[in-house]
Amino acid sequence: MITVTLIGAGNVATHLYKIFNNTDQVLVKQWYNRTLKPIERYKTKLKITDCLEDLKETDLYIIAVSDDAISELSSALPFSDRLVVHTSGSASLYDLDMKHKRGVFYPLQTFSKDVDLDFTEVPICIEALHKPDYKFLKELGIALGCKVHKVNSDQRKALHLAAVFANNFTNHIYRIAHEICEKDSAEFDILKPLIKETARKIETVSPYRAQTGPAKRGDKKTIKKQLKALDNSTHKAIYDIMTKSIKNTYGQR
Repeated sequence: MITVTLIGAGNVATHLYKIFNNTDQVLVKQWYNRTLKPIERYKTKLKITDCLEDLKETDLYIIAVSDDAISELSSALPFSDRLVVHTSGSASLYDLDMKHKRGVFYPLQTFSKDVDLDFTEVPICIEALHKPDYKFLKELGIALGCKVHKVNSDQRKALHLAAVFANNFTNHIYRIAHEICEKDSAEFDILKPLIKETARKIETVSPYRAQTGPAKRGDKKTIKKQLKALDNSTHKAIYDIMTKSIKNTYGQR
């Protein structure tokens, strides 16, 4: 059985605890956070602590905190020569203190604490300095039922940047669409089948081939009308730059 210590109490750490707790191949022995309140509810299930000096020895220490805190926190760990990984898509492997065996265990997905997630659908991107550590992290990912991908730092950072466009920016576009509907008392839920089909389509068709809409068609009249209908200057600017990008991609003027 693989023993794990979780460090941090955000969305990723919470989901990792849930999936680890649902497999008999992994045991979370301890959970650290700088304040106990976020993990207080789990104190009857495992040891929780807000003191780094109290950390016990386990096979793996997973730092799931903000990127800015990784370096300082890894340096503050009161031990060396143990396998310590972070879960960031953009932080460097070398942000971890060199006194540790260093690695990355990056689940490429969007996480919200209160939203259930099928972890078998989550790709795990792993990176390690040494082959035995890579093999260990691969075995951990497989134990969770995940598809594991060996990536280097540049590839991981590219995937994270692409994920910002594919998820964060896309979700913000959903928010804008929601505001546009609210303005005229239209039901946003009517758009949900369209949103689902757009995501489903790229399972079989490339994003390039899947593109539709007035910008792709070069429908100048519709574009002009829709720009005029937008009274929020930020929304108008986003519409304009996205339209120009699509037109440039497909050779429209």
